Amino acid sequence: MNFTAKDVAALREKTGVGMMECKKALAAADGDMDKAVDILREKGLAAAVKKAGRIAAEGVAFATVSECGKVAVVIEVNAETDFVAKNAEFQAFVKTCADTVIHENPADVETLLACTAYGSDQTVDALLKEKILTIGENIKIRRFARYEGAVTAYVHGGGRIGVIASFDTSDDIAATDGFKAYAHNVAMQIAALNPEFLDEASVPEERKEHEKAILTQQIVDEGKPAAIAEKIVAGRLSKFFKEICLTDQQYVQDSKLTVQQYTDSVAKELGGSIKITAFTRFEKGEGLEKREENFADEIAKLVK
Repeated sequence: MNFTAKDVAALREKTGVGMMECKKALAAADGDMDKAVDILREKGLAAAVKKAGRIAAEGVAFATVSECGKVAVVIEVNAETDFVAKNAEFQAFVKTCADTVIHENPADVETLLACTAYGSDQTVDALLKEKILTIGENIKIRRFARYEGAVTAYVHGGGRIGVIASFDTSDDIAATDGFKAYAHNVAMQIAALNPEFLDEASVPEERKEHEKAILTQQIVDEGKPAAIAEKIVAGRLSKFFKEICLTDQQYVQDSKLTVQQYTDSVAKELGGSIKITAFTRFEKGEGLEKREENFADEIAKLVK
């Protein structure tokens, strides 16, 4: 044996891989530390492939703004368990991914994986595979969004929901504490009420027509006179828009205002104009298949 217990410990410290795996790698590398690292990395690739089929529906939705305050990113990275999602190493990886999106502006997840990770000499893909090996769970970068300009970011529930929003306003207004507080409040509104669209104009015509048809049928079924049906549909459609459109929603911190009215009041107070231009809200695991396991069975597996 051309290595010692100290060598095994050093390799574990360097790679974060378990002691037995490190011992096997050193044995296969005849004690060569660098070669052992390569072996573990190669195994990491194999481990990533093996774990790729496992359900990863936990994780975090993380949102952040660049140091210059001009770029906002929201990203969802999934893991298999909520326990791992709270792991400091996992969270640091998520932040690295977000920082890479900020600085590299990749077009999609595939492009992001090919980017050199921010603050590293490895690609995001290589770093991802290492984390799968060291953490021991399937990890997936699912999606991200990125805005530039006057922006804000908000994370709710320790990463359950991540929100970013962008605004059209002057640099002078964007730099004020008043605007920053306003933007934060809008982001919290998005997190809380989950609007589907920015405003009525953003709702696709087919969605409007579909909803109109449903409402019309409801009125027919209720036996309302045809003469007033159109007015009733218009009223219910307006209520529908107030539920799904951000600017039409009732502002959660002041029920007397809509979000648009709140925006206008802040703009007037700050002496300029403000327009919400876009937003993205990610909720971790939404739409993904959840892993369902009996807790007793899970403990039994660990004991075995």
